[in-house]
Amino acid sequence: MGSDQMVSSVLRGGSLVTPLSIVRYWGPVVLYAGLIFFGSSISSPPEVISSLLREISDKVLHLSEYALLGALIYRACRHGSGPWLAQHALLAAVAGSALYGVSDETHQWFVPFRESDVLDVVADTVGGTVGAWGWRWLERRADREKVFLSR
Repeated sequence: MGSDQMVSSVLRGGSLVTPLSIVRYWGPVVLYAGLIFFGSSISSPPEVISSLLREISDKVLHLSEYALLGALIYRACRHGSGPWLAQHALLAAVAGSALYGVSDETHQWFVPFRESDVLDVVADTVGGTVGAWGWRWLERRADREKVFLSR
């Protein structure tokens, strides 16, 4: 291992960023974002989703959907990127979720029978924040347990 790779590993406090780790961590982000895009492309959602939306607010659905996206982005930034992005993973995940929410609502504006709503972007951003912060909390808790168990 070269000294520059070792320094990068030491700075990140984790493993090296390799093509395989990029696919491992960013692949789920890309797949899930594609799933969101696909869902937004459907002019009239299936009856299962329509009945669900009648029972709960679509804002709760947006929040839940983007909480998972925020967690996936945080995980990818933390473990499948360089040291700067790894240190700023929470901010990057929130910004990434918010920007993807804006792009999703812009996309829906052009889909027949769909609406674009600023409050959906707010729900997306809150969801992304909750998901990223939640994943961060889980990782830190797991790290504390490892330290505690190694004593």
